[in-house]
Amino acid sequence: MEEITGGSCIEDNIKECCCTKTKERSEKEYKDLINRLNRIEGQIRGIKGMVEKNAYCPDILVQVAAANAALNSFNKVLLANHIRTCVVRDLHEGKDETVDELVAVLQKLMK
Repeated sequence: MEEITGGSCIEDNIKECCCTKTKERSEKEYKDLINRLNRIEGQIRGIKGMVEKNAYCPDILVQVAAANAALNSFNKVLLANHIRTCVVRDLHEGKDETVDELVAVLQKLMK
């Protein structure tokens, strides 16, 4: 069962974070998100390598577009998981402010 608790996001290289809540994720969800992030990280390293090797601009732009698409896909999966777990649970518990939080997040994602 996922659990949201108060806490801090301070980790290895992160000095400050806006996080005030944490979420316990299932092993499956955790592995899926980490695998996606690892692939994206590899794409970014590849783009950096292309710049270092003076690759042709359109070739780099195509790879940046692919990395952007992968990040968008990651966001969609994370958002769907959030709605299915945190939002549904909070609404069942009568925490209507969660809807306002979700709307604010969606507005930021749509900029």
